[in-house]
Amino acid sequence: MVTGLPLDDVRSLLKRLPGADATAAGEARSKAEALAVSGFAVAGAGRLGEFVASWTGRFPPRPGRAVVSLFAGTHEIARRDVSTHRPGFEQRFVEHAAAGGAPVSQICGTHDLGLKIFDLALDVPVADITEGPALDERGCAATIAFGMEAVAGGADLMTLGGLGEGAEVANAALLSALVGGSPEEWLEQADGPLAARRAELAQKALALHGSSLRDPLEAMRRLGGRELAAILGAILAARTEKVPVVLDGLTALTAAAVLHAARRGSIDHCILADAANPVQARAAAHLGIETVMNLGMGSGDGTAGAMAMAVIRDACLVLDQTVPLPKG
Repeated sequence: MVTGLPLDDVRSLLKRLPGADATAAGEARSKAEALAVSGFAVAGAGRLGEFVASWTGRFPPRPGRAVVSLFAGTHEIARRDVSTHRPGFEQRFVEHAAAGGAPVSQICGTHDLGLKIFDLALDVPVADITEGPALDERGCAATIAFGMEAVAGGADLMTLGGLGEGAEVANAALLSALVGGSPEEWLEQADGPLAARRAELAQKALALHGSSLRDPLEAMRRLGGRELAAILGAILAARTEKVPVVLDGLTALTAAAVLHAARRGSIDHCILADAANPVQARAAAHLGIETVMNLGMGSGDGTAGAMAMAVIRDACLVLDQTVPLPKG
């Protein structure tokens, strides 16, 4: 595993990412077609199985080491009263989930999924993006490298999610810079005084950083948080290690948007667990990412991702174990 990458080395890594395995994908597609011809229309299950086969390079696709990795960070801008949670929510969530009390903990236990939760210096928020860059280059690179280590230890399917007090402003500003549109269009809570305050701060940050936002990685460094940088690193490492990724929540989608802007095709190994709202659905559509479920979930806490991985595993099982109906 590569660690300690400066941002220029991340750009170099993006140029040599491995592609999908066409042979494994073709075998999965052929199996799904054979099942359909015999009367078993596996449809979406076949597509999910093909997705896993193409990015693991194995047929039949048998994800046996599925892991949920969550990253929690804080933003100085949260002190400007932009969060719906009481201060310290992320720390309480980390402790509660580690103790087995969160929904994601229960789902992981039921379906034998690994769960990793990373506290990214919750007591040291990234800088207020309306006053300067969120991270310096060394800190940003170190956080990306830390995120890359989430793949260490072995995994063949991974959910990535992020929680960040104040991340709503960062995500709205970054998506506005990378995709276009106003920050208001990228706020999951679209109206009311809270949304107006978030939009105003995001717009102020965009004005401050100006032309520096033309480079996607520099935009992430200036506007994003540690949780976003770590997810970006994990997405990159997963690609190099042939691990399909399930994204959970807007922060994970925003991290994917940074990579997509830096190099088209760099997030083809990613899929979205569920779209919690129209903002997430629009981001996924822009990125060309398919959605596994349609339950209106996806808060970044791993719940939707864990549920989606259980669905994906079942889809792979259908593609692997089902035998075409004999001709009669």
